[in-house]
Amino acid sequence: MNIGVQKQIPFITLIGPPNSGKTTLFNYISGKNFKTVNYPGATVEYSIAKILKKFNFEANLLDSPGIISLFPESLDEKVSIDAIYNHPKFGSPDVVIITVDASQLSRHLLLVHQMIEAKFNVIIALTMIDMLNKKGLDISIPDLELYIGCKIIKVDGRIGKGVDELLEAVKKDIANPKSNRKTNPILSGHNNQSATLIELFKRIEDIERKVLIPYSLSNNDIDLTAANDKLKSLSNLLNIKSAKQLDPMTLKIDKVILHKYWGLAVFFIIMSTIFTSIFWLASPIMSIIDDAFGFLASHAFSILGNTWYGDFVSNGIITGVGSVLIFVPQILILFLILGILEDTGYLARGAMLIDKPLSKIGLNGRSFVPMLSGFACAIPAMLAARTIPNKKERLLTIFIIPLMSCSARLPVYALLIAFLFPAGKAWLAGIFLTFIYLFSTTTAVVVAALLNKFRSKLFSDKDRSSFILELPSYRKPKFSVVLNNAYHSSKLYFKKAGPIILGFSMILWFLTYFPNTTPKINGSGLSQDKIIQIQKSERLASSYASDLGKFIEPVMRPLGLDWRVGVSLISAFTAREVFVSSLALIFKVTERGQPLQNSIIEAMRKATIEGSGQKLFTTSTIIGLIVFFIFALQCLSTIAVSKKETGGWKIPLIQLFVFTTSAYIFAFLAVNGLKLIGIP
Repeated sequence: MNIGVQKQIPFITLIGPPNSGKTTLFNYISGKNFKTVNYPGATVEYSIAKILKKFNFEANLLDSPGIISLFPESLDEKVSIDAIYNHPKFGSPDVVIITVDASQLSRHLLLVHQMIEAKFNVIIALTMIDMLNKKGLDISIPDLELYIGCKIIKVDGRIGKGVDELLEAVKKDIANPKSNRKTNPILSGHNNQSATLIELFKRIEDIERKVLIPYSLSNNDIDLTAANDKLKSLSNLLNIKSAKQLDPMTLKIDKVILHKYWGLAVFFIIMSTIFTSIFWLASPIMSIIDDAFGFLASHAFSILGNTWYGDFVSNGIITGVGSVLIFVPQILILFLILGILEDTGYLARGAMLIDKPLSKIGLNGRSFVPMLSGFACAIPAMLAARTIPNKKERLLTIFIIPLMSCSARLPVYALLIAFLFPAGKAWLAGIFLTFIYLFSTTTAVVVAALLNKFRSKLFSDKDRSSFILELPSYRKPKFSVVLNNAYHSSKLYFKKAGPIILGFSMILWFLTYFPNTTPKINGSGLSQDKIIQIQKSERLASSYASDLGKFIEPVMRPLGLDWRVGVSLISAFTAREVFVSSLALIFKVTERGQPLQNSIIEAMRKATIEGSGQKLFTTSTIIGLIVFFIFALQCLSTIAVSKKETGGWKIPLIQLFVFTTSAYIFAFLAVNGLKLIGIP
């Protein structure tokens, strides 16, 4: 233990292999809402919380990334193992709870053996009992305790079954540290130093055969210990291989889901359904939010009057926040559907399906999860890349993640697509959005293939690549957990984006309102609303934003755009979502009785390039903007995380230059190419 480490209350560490129910159990005991998914690396940094008061047990509980042994092969496993041996704040744990999947004993008992041999005080939380029971099997706990040499409790972290008994065993062990410590008999008959890993696994498999019993017998009121010999004879007659396989239903489904042709077709259908649902399901809620913020903005302006503070509240605050809050339903639906896919076990299949294609470009199936996470946010996606042991593959994955269309782009896509397609045709918008996501994914794959082909020194690595993934059985998702995770993911998104959006909305309002040299207008024959609109137009033309935009306008002209869009693109480099609120502010769209999104689109349709009278937003320029956002790295937080995860500024600076330059070039080609073939 480090000098200065003080233990005022017990310290408990929770470890286990990936997909063994570890974080689910941690959430139930601590009352937290950390994300649990069916693939390795869902937890990429350890989390610490206190046990809930309802358990009447004060202790610190640590949850760490999943590991399969005490020999780390990736960064997240190293985080977990370092925390196990000597946490910098809490030192060594008083008790280590190891989650073991009852249907995967032959693989998961290796970690248990290593922990006991390392002299840790171990208690096993045996999970996934229901999955084993579906196969007609159960486990004799007295026999398994005898063979392993530690206390074992059956638990279900989703509903809390067995948790009270588990914590009582922990309390007892802390009060009497030797109560659960026995000689580890797993390697009985073997010399530890000379025993090979193969011999160890043979011994573990032998234990698995001896402790597995028919499920019907486990429910009878019989003395299992007394009938030990009989049970062993019976268990030897079982088809033990079935315990290691997935259940029959899973095998039948996987014949289609993992088929080399049908599997990809199903994957495409699922993804198309997701993105169509984002528009279709969210539309009614978005309309309500849109109307509400339109009413608030116009009402605030009416009350406060045509003053700087009235304009500030209406345009700077209400419009700025509302123009992004309106897209929260779409983001919530995205997280919700992805959560269901994760909870059922489908995403692990996606990783298997895509492993072979990814291997052609220098990646493997482990890159699938970070890439898919990139659809939500590039920051956790880059952290999830820690699960990739091979350095070259990890850096290559991190490099292409910003090309995945994250949820921050969704508000921008939603607005631009709504401009292209009339209301009531959500299916067209959904198909177009699906195409955008497929195009961004294809682009990421092409970039990875090019970098791998030329074997850039940026990713040079001599480590051998391998991909082994444990496929979970299909399970009915626990919708309360999925809803909770979707809610908290959306909440975190809004908390992260909200302050940035509000801050830049205020800055942009200042730039578009001042120096406020608007002359007084003779109101004869003009309505009050018309006078206000003329004043806004005059004020904007002489504002600081106009000066800044006109400075960069030569860069925007080749894209068919002017300085106003240029200002919005610059503001979007802090956070892509700001682009929408920036347009709302620059085009002064908050009119009395007008919904925000409709007002923005209406203002875009009316906008013309100053001095030419040409339409500013056309089919070609809108598609050019979409192409720009597909490629551009407009997220300072992503750049900071990339620097942290790659260990320097080299890769993030290259990402910033390459992706932003590519965004401009391809947007230019898209706009002018469409105009060349007659599409305005």
